[in-house]
Amino acid sequence: MKQFLDFRYFQVVAKTGSIRKVADKLSITSTALNRRILAMEAELDEKLFERQATGVRLSVVGELFLHHVQKQIADLERVKSQISDLSGIRRGHINIACSQALLTSFFPEQIAKFRGQHPAVTFSLYLRDRKATEETLLDNSVDLAIVFEPVHMNELQVLICKEQQLYAIMPIDHELAEKEELKLSDCTNYPLALPTSEYGVRKILDFKANWSRLDLSPAVESDSFEFLRNHVINEGCITFQIEIGLPQILKEIGLVAVPLSKADMVAGSMYLIQKKAVHCLRSLLVLQSN
Repeated sequence: MKQFLDFRYFQVVAKTGSIRKVADKLSITSTALNRRILAMEAELDEKLFERQATGVRLSVVGELFLHHVQKQIADLERVKSQISDLSGIRRGHINIACSQALLTSFFPEQIAKFRGQHPAVTFSLYLRDRKATEETLLDNSVDLAIVFEPVHMNELQVLICKEQQLYAIMPIDHELAEKEELKLSDCTNYPLALPTSEYGVRKILDFKANWSRLDLSPAVESDSFEFLRNHVINEGCITFQIEIGLPQILKEIGLVAVPLSKADMVAGSMYLIQKKAVHCLRSLLVLQSN
């Protein structure tokens, strides 16, 4: 399918912003690649890229065409998966967007388990915050997404929704480490290392703090949960994370996770979502992770 090969070339150039770099990566000449793009522009009678000294940038028409290309490629992959399903062979490629909470333990374990049963299926995982995750679904950049406390749900289909309790993470020798559960007010007496406002964890913490008139001023703030955990090790403060994102090696690195009381804190929810009317191979992952 030559047209789809051209589409993929166009998609990569749009993402990279350089015909020469893409040509080197794909082991074709930049002249040949440029001819393919010029042929598409001639067929559309519009410029897809603005040529600049440092590379290329999508034109307004190019932005619109990119959305069309991504949808066409996603539809082709979906049809290929359906054909494979008919023959009883599970194969294909699944693109997933998720928050960093799921990258340390959950997805490495789940994908390894899934590929143990379906080795012909390949995956790409993309780190995105919750708003960007939903946007990648809507523009067909990914097939599935897992989001904690989504921002918008229009045009999206929920496959699974699971409640996620919040945990306070602290050094194993912290004064609160032996508690069976905590209230948020117990933690605000100590230095806090908090995720930034775009994360669902912070949204829930801020809601509780505002409602209860608690001072939730962070000593340290970051958009990296890995940094926050490592900072806790060094300063001895407290950070927070949802259950699904807790690393399996907490004790090995000298940390402990204590649940926040459900009577005190509203639990959030983790959603496995897809764009509406997406079928087939993607449902296998749903069954695997359920």
